[in-house]
Amino acid sequence: MKVILKADLKGTGKKGEIINVAEGFARNYLFPKGLALEANAGNLKDLASKKETQKKKEEDEFQEARKLGEKLKGIALTLSVKTGEGGRLFGSISNRDIGEALEKEKGLLIDKRKIELSGTIKSLGTYSVIIKLHPRVTAAIEVKVVAAE
Repeated sequence: MKVILKADLKGTGKKGEIINVAEGFARNYLFPKGLALEANAGNLKDLASKKETQKKKEEDEFQEARKLGEKLKGIALTLSVKTGEGGRLFGSISNRDIGEALEKEKGLLIDKRKIELSGTIKSLGTYSVIIKLHPRVTAAIEVKVVAAE
C-alpha cells in the first residue's frame, strides 16, 4: 500500500515521502497514530501543493537574505568601550553587542545567532565579522573597537 509520511520515521522514511508499506502496518500503526496518509489522488495533489508552497517560501527567504547581504556589504561599525592598561577591554565584545550596534547605527535587525565571531574580541583594533544570513548567503562587516573617552 502506498502512503505519504506526515513525520520522519526511523528506518521507514522522511516526512513528505511516498513509500510502499504493508497494508497491516499502514492501517494498524501509521494511520491511527497520524504518521501517514493514504496516497490517493487528493492527498497527492495536496502534497504537491505544499511542496510548491515550501519551495516558493525558501526562494523568498533566499532573496531576502541576498538583499540584506547587499546592504551589509561594506558596513563598518565603530564600538566605543572602556579599556584598561594596554588597550585591554573590561570584558569582551560579543555577537549580541554587534547586533545591537547594527540595529542602533544602521537600523538593520540581525539575529545575534547569525553573527559568527572567529574568536573573542578582547582588545582594541579592527576585526572582520561574518554574518550568516542564509545557508547560501554570508556577509562580512568590519568592526572597529576604540577606547571610550
